[in-house]
Amino acid sequence: MPSFDQLTIDTPRLHLRPLCLDDAAAILRIRSNPDVMRYMTTAPWADISQAIAMIERDQASVLKGDIVRLGMIRKSDNALIGSCILFHLDAGCRRAEIGYDMDAAVWGQGYMQEALVALLNYGFNEMNLNRVEADIEPNNLGSAKTLERLGFIREGYFRERWIIEGVVSDSAIYGLLRSDWLARVPPLRSPV
Repeated sequence: MPSFDQLTIDTPRLHLRPLCLDDAAAILRIRSNPDVMRYMTTAPWADISQAIAMIERDQASVLKGDIVRLGMIRKSDNALIGSCILFHLDAGCRRAEIGYDMDAAVWGQGYMQEALVALLNYGFNEMNLNRVEADIEPNNLGSAKTLERLGFIREGYFRERWIIEGVVSDSAIYGLLRSDWLARVPPLRSPV
């Protein structure tokens, strides 16, 4: 895979770009919120070192072409409000997994859909992916609705797949094919 360290994507309201160390405080603010982390695979973060470590891992992985993680920068105030990622990239099968997180203060404003439409367009059109998958906690109805609006189909259910901080949870697996994405009429675009 090519390096993604210079990748930027603009939407009407967002500038998507790789994370940098200056983003650490905003990432900690987002990921220290129990509401944001409720359905994630780690407990809420408590220390800036966790955000710094994630950024440093991401920078190395993005440079090697192992992942595409983009910070979601709101154009109106240059605030980092979340991130979206394509990971578990499989070049041979042209497949990736998608993930995302966002500051709870901006939930319900359409930013996530806007970012994910841009990321999926990039994945299917520029990376030539054939399939994108998502693994979510089945009770995460907001995430399920986001995926379904984008055309993802729930394809599987894994019982007791995760144990986080002693809490056992299931997984719902969603999939989106390139052919389905490209066949949408009209094509899905970022909201204006």
